[in-house]
Amino acid sequence: MKDHWIHNPCPATDSVVREAALRRQAQLTKPAGSLGRLEDLAVSLAAMQGTQQPSLDRVRIAVFVADHGVAARGVSAFPQAVTGEMVKNFAAGGAAISVLAGSLGAELEVINLGTINDPGPLAGVVYSPIAPSTVDFTQVAAMSTEQMEQALLAGAAAVERGLAAGAQLLIGGDMGIGNTTAATALGCALLRQEPMALAGAGTGLDEVGISRKVAVIAEGLVLHRPYLANPLEALRRLGGFEIAALAGFYIRSAQAGLPVLVDGFIATSAALAAVSINPGCRDRLLFAHASAEPGHRFMVDALDARPLLDLGMRLGEGSGAAIALPLLRLACKLHNEMATFAEAAVSGKER
Repeated sequence: MKDHWIHNPCPATDSVVREAALRRQAQLTKPAGSLGRLEDLAVSLAAMQGTQQPSLDRVRIAVFVADHGVAARGVSAFPQAVTGEMVKNFAAGGAAISVLAGSLGAELEVINLGTINDPGPLAGVVYSPIAPSTVDFTQVAAMSTEQMEQALLAGAAAVERGLAAGAQLLIGGDMGIGNTTAATALGCALLRQEPMALAGAGTGLDEVGISRKVAVIAEGLVLHRPYLANPLEALRRLGGFEIAALAGFYIRSAQAGLPVLVDGFIATSAALAAVSINPGCRDRLLFAHASAEPGHRFMVDALDARPLLDLGMRLGEGSGAAIALPLLRLACKLHNEMATFAEAAVSGKER
């Protein structure tokens, strides 16, 4: 897949705008650095958007939903039927991300890539099933090459819809019973870590359940080990439809020059895969929060990322990213609307 679109280059962020944004920050009526990371966020967003007036008025959230064959191994505290039931909940506006998107004035779309108990077409849901679920990765590869291509393209298509809607920032979310197992397995493969280091409670496993998850992941890693040096192959063999879609979403966003706010553990596993496949996409990624899943720390460290929040969250759906969005909006407001020392006739720092 050497000539595949996912390997196309991503444009660099605007270094001229970045320097201008840094100069403006130095002129605002505050001691330099006193707004901490809010200053860095404003400068980064200015460079990503290529404007000295960064804005996040138009934000689009895409939640990718899919079931996992490995769920049959008892790696989740919830039954697999929950995935399809949650699609209905998203459509009805009852999910956490539905509430958050509405409160933030962000556009929300849900993309159903395949569930065991298929709810069929629903208002507000992009119905794009690839298969009822992936295959149990302890037996064979989770996805065929064709299925992974469909998932990657589903992520890219969501970006194109965001571009058409004039989005200034994208957020990707996930839903799928068993997906913390797939994300952990993928993280282990990409980071060359053992399952015990990365595996966590997911939706609420006890110690016995976590031990079972560790054993299942270890089985999968042993089976697929000869192929895991290739990140695209690791994604195909251990990931899920929604994880692959998120990877395609991040890569296509970066290729289009759109910044993305990355959610928690599942989303970060997809970001790790995306950056491993196309390193140029890293420059358009911002990281919202530190997941309660233990493996998340390994992933963000590998990506040289500093999550904005640490609230002990592990819900997914893009919820942590949505909660971090007001910080980014405020960073833009402060950057754009604060007066400079000259404008306010305030004395600057004595040299």
